[in-house]
Amino acid sequence: MIPVLVKEIAFDMSLSPVVLLVDEAEQRVLPIWVGPFEAQAIAMAIQGVLAPRPMTHDLIKSLCEHLGVTVRSMIISDIKDGTYFAEMYLQTASGEIIVDSRPSDAIALALRTGAKMYISDKVADYTVSLAELIDESQQEELQKLLGFEGPDDYKKSLH
Repeated sequence: MIPVLVKEIAFDMSLSPVVLLVDEAEQRVLPIWVGPFEAQAIAMAIQGVLAPRPMTHDLIKSLCEHLGVTVRSMIISDIKDGTYFAEMYLQTASGEIIVDSRPSDAIALALRTGAKMYISDKVADYTVSLAELIDESQQEELQKLLGFEGPDDYKKSLH
């Protein structure tokens, strides 16, 4: 397993959101395309923005806390027909359980709970060099055009 972090949410040429997971050295990146609502949930966690009412991942975090369940880690474990698969590792009073998850949900929950994030060696075969994937100046310009310049923009989009 390879530890990863969320580098950022970028946009591809068709303006679809892409979560960029990087290894600890920030040399390799795994791009995962997600929907706009999933991207917003991840972006809010990255920016530390709290919604006025709990969103789905906040609710799951709260349920885990009240039930004495710890979200230990998540792993993007497999890819089949272009679709990534993830697993959440939860610690309960009776032992560890593994829950199937979409990568976007696993990432959003891991960010909220501080759980470690990993990719499997199989999935690591689909990483690319960060320099090959993103031209930072183009990405910044695109985000400005879309109106996402900082954390306050995410707060405004919730009202």
